[in-house]
Amino acid sequence: MLGSTDLSTLSAEAGTTHSEIECRALTKRFGDLVVLDALDLDVGRGEKLAVIGPSGSGKTTLLRLLMALDKPTSGRVTIGGEILWDEPSKRKERDLRKVRAKLGYVFQHFNLFPHMTALRNVAIAPMKVRKMGRQEAEAKARELLASVGLGDKADSYPAQLSGGQQQRVAIARALALDPEVMLFDEVTSALDPELVGEVQRTIVELGDRSNMTMVLVTHEMRFAARVANRVAFMEHGRVVEMGSPEQLFGDPQEPRTRAFLKAVLEPLY
Repeated sequence: MLGSTDLSTLSAEAGTTHSEIECRALTKRFGDLVVLDALDLDVGRGEKLAVIGPSGSGKTTLLRLLMALDKPTSGRVTIGGEILWDEPSKRKERDLRKVRAKLGYVFQHFNLFPHMTALRNVAIAPMKVRKMGRQEAEAKARELLASVGLGDKADSYPAQLSGGQQQRVAIARALALDPEVMLFDEVTSALDPELVGEVQRTIVELGDRSNMTMVLVTHEMRFAARVANRVAFMEHGRVVEMGSPEQLFGDPQEPRTRAFLKAVLEPLY
């Protein structure tokens, strides 16, 4: 089991001298159920961290706390050096909005506005949040749609797009506010298998061409290996093991990590 000292060492070994995300003793309970158990985690600036583990291990809850969509029971979270959570009951909404503005979040389900075109879905946030003029916001939206391979779909409505295309619009929408950190929660789990690859390629290309910090919860091990600098294996609300993709997938040290990977990577025949 890794403690905070081990995590800091791993971060230094990965070449990340500055943390973009810091979690200290982060705990989330629902009644008697402990979902996150005094979790310590550092994510370096510009790092791509994949988080894997069995269902119920706390992966999505971690992302929800980072996005301030839910409150921790206790613990501390900082994003870009600013406190997101410390004493949750005393946090003011304007303080949460300030830190949340650093973040982009892509959900399992696309959550696009069905009555808006792809262009409008991407442009609406800069217009509403940043008070950007419509012409400037739509020009930015066209650039972002082109960057995810959907430059020709700007005038299409969500119902006219495949699931993979809708998820790529959702990625463009999350990028529209120029976030410093992108959080991805099982973004291919709602897609038909033949559409998974196009979304994964979009995210890998985004990671390759940007210095943006990314945290990706995924059940796709090969995708995690392709996109991540480091991989964290979680169970029972804790980080059991963390390392480079080569180390964690090729030579896991913890018995529970080995058992999990054997189960999910076991060939069908």
